[in-house]
Amino acid sequence: MALKKSQLYSSLWKSCDQLRGGMDASQYKDYVLTLLFMKYVSDKYAGERDPVIEVPAGGSFADMVACKGQKEIGEQINKIISRFAEANDLKGIIDQADFNDGERLGAGKAMQDRLTKLVAIFESLDFGANRASGDDLLGDAYEYLMRHFATESGKAKGQFYTPAEVSRVMAQVIGIGPDTRQDCTIYDPTCGSGSLLLKAADQASRGLTIYGQEMDNATWGLARMNMILHGHPTADLERGNTLADPAFKSGTSLKAFDFAVANPPFSAKSWSNGLDPLNDEFGRFEDGVPPDKNGDFAFLLHLVKSLKSRGSGAIILPHGALFRNREADIRRNLLGRGVIKGVIGLPVNLFYGTPIPACIVVVDKEDAGAHRSVFMMDASKGFRKDGAKNRLRAQDIHRIGHVFNQQEEIPGYSRMVPLAEIADSANDYNLNIPRYIDSTEPDDPHDLDAHLNGGIPDHDLDALAKYWRVFPSLRSSLYHPSDRPGYSDLRVAPPDVKRTLMESDDFASYKSQVAASVNGWWNAHRTTLRAISAATKPSILLVRLAEDLLAHFAAVPLLDCYDVYQILMDYWDDAMQDDVYLIASGGWVDAVQPRHPSPDTKEVPDLTANRQKWKMDLIPPALIAARFFAAEQAAVAVLQAEHDRAKREMEEVLEPHIRMGGALEDAADDKGKVTKKRLIALGDLVQDDDLKAQCLRLLTSRNKASRAANSAQNKLNAKVLGHYSSLTESTVKELVIEDKWFGELARRIDEAIDCMLAALLGRIALLEGRYSCPLPELEQTVAHRRQRVMSHLAQMGIVLDELDRAVPKDASGRPL
Repeated sequence: MALKKSQLYSSLWKSCDQLRGGMDASQYKDYVLTLLFMKYVSDKYAGERDPVIEVPAGGSFADMVACKGQKEIGEQINKIISRFAEANDLKGIIDQADFNDGERLGAGKAMQDRLTKLVAIFESLDFGANRASGDDLLGDAYEYLMRHFATESGKAKGQFYTPAEVSRVMAQVIGIGPDTRQDCTIYDPTCGSGSLLLKAADQASRGLTIYGQEMDNATWGLARMNMILHGHPTADLERGNTLADPAFKSGTSLKAFDFAVANPPFSAKSWSNGLDPLNDEFGRFEDGVPPDKNGDFAFLLHLVKSLKSRGSGAIILPHGALFRNREADIRRNLLGRGVIKGVIGLPVNLFYGTPIPACIVVVDKEDAGAHRSVFMMDASKGFRKDGAKNRLRAQDIHRIGHVFNQQEEIPGYSRMVPLAEIADSANDYNLNIPRYIDSTEPDDPHDLDAHLNGGIPDHDLDALAKYWRVFPSLRSSLYHPSDRPGYSDLRVAPPDVKRTLMESDDFASYKSQVAASVNGWWNAHRTTLRAISAATKPSILLVRLAEDLLAHFAAVPLLDCYDVYQILMDYWDDAMQDDVYLIASGGWVDAVQPRHPSPDTKEVPDLTANRQKWKMDLIPPALIAARFFAAEQAAVAVLQAEHDRAKREMEEVLEPHIRMGGALEDAADDKGKVTKKRLIALGDLVQDDDLKAQCLRLLTSRNKASRAANSAQNKLNAKVLGHYSSLTESTVKELVIEDKWFGELARRIDEAIDCMLAALLGRIALLEGRYSCPLPELEQTVAHRRQRVMSHLAQMGIVLDELDRAVPKDASGRPL
């Protein structure tokens, strides 16, 4: 069976568990990634004619499996990896981890057991079974590991990885896309593990020629493995310090590239080591020399110099680089030359190694002299929480790329800023984004007159104009003009507002519009979905689905088309991606067959029948039951409801007697439940015969209902299980495409409508609550309640003095 994403992730993280304790994440990542690499290339290339990667005799993962349980397993694994490295010129790349290190892996039997378990985990993975085109699954798994290693490695050691989401944004804003020529080049001067280069190259469907340089040897080894795992074995990655000794030169000049991306270490303090910036042979610092203790602009200037005359690039910098005074001259010169095309502000806490906010500076040398403005974006508010870090969502990535490439000005989000404004005396080439884009949320002012005299201000209702345009009769159904001009009152009681909206013709029409958009989108892709096979590229399928979904919802009011886009992307990650891989790898009919859950992964069974547990990877039992056994399922629901009723009745009657000191306290078990067996065993200890008889009756009724429901469910389960073997390919497609995928996506879009309505209803309720009780009514209520309080106090012999302090007094009025 083909590997599922969730299964692969689980196995990989189990391998990490075997290594925790003896070393930290920055060390054990070398072991895990080396084994992942060896297993993958062995499954993919062993036995192939003229393979890109040679799997030599004695140098495969199968040879590692043969070492399981042996005393010298660590030494043997080192030899196997060495043979493989020699055969593929990968010495110093995949042999960084020492599998015979007693300090890290334990000595003697401890190392033997740990490595045996580690090899066994990877042995259970079969990359050869994944026949879908492309290596999306493995690429995702590698990204998953790198992200978790970066998270666990902490501040100093997590800088080898650029979050994949940021990498995708950078690729989009520098113009890489499906039409990019295959002979174009891309370069990363601080390539780390290569993730940024790969994500950028992925945007070019025809491919790109990849170049990169990395100073850290271990990280450079990760990058080389990463390139091979992602199908780029010929990528040219060099070792060394990019600023002091750039690897890519053309004579006395730097080699120039079509595209460049970089995520250098923030504010590097030793950037000039081995370098004389004032006499740089490559002329990189003609626009100014960065401060000695801050190398952000050194990497930016290197990137600019490494681009062709029509090249474009993007670099991640800390926000301070946009406004620090000591780099003002460099900014002035770069802006004057017109090479800075745009600046994109990102959310805080995106990057591993630092929580500070960062930005993307986009460089474009084509027609640089004609650039008299800078496109600025504040994308700092679009993200989701993921543990301790923030992450860009799919909708954030797409929105940033689309808005930037279309140069679309959106209030509070993006703006084309004239260079004259940046250069004026007030700004003086300061690029701090808040100077040019105000993204603060507007205040929600209160209407003092409404607080004094009642009524809902019409200007607050006018602010809901986007809803009234979609539901044109709703405002008049909910509100009527007040006695005072400029104010309105609710026509209906507050609890009836939702019903009025939901039962309106306007809402029914809107639901029909949304349904038409959903159906139109799905109808356009049914044929493609039914044709999923081993030739399908899941990533391309997703792009086509997602882009068309955006197009279908672009004109649908009230629902943000990017929110709908995110619904698809989330469902793809949750389930649909696994389904597509299963179908592409095994075919529709094979993918649907039940299997026994794997005990190693602690999989939760989907169904129990014939006293055996079963797992259904593609079609859950509920869909089979709903489509083919609706009557039986309804009968089970009736019996289950009867059981729930009997259980509830029993609990209501017995609960008061089970509490401490109750007549049935001794009859209850540790969980506070009374059982028939325990009640009978207590015999005469339960003194109340009537209560005892009632208990027995209720318990008997509940148990009978439980047996009936369980029996019916078991019979239904057996029928459902047996039906899987009779499913035809056409039926499987109908169940998966219509009942599962479309059914779930339509349900989630309905939930988005509910959220939109909740926002409207919440605002209506807030305005009503805010102004429903004006000041005179409040004063009258306070006076009435004060009078009642004073009356009660007077009956107690207490009279309030003029300062409203409770002072006891005698009958003559003197304080006691």
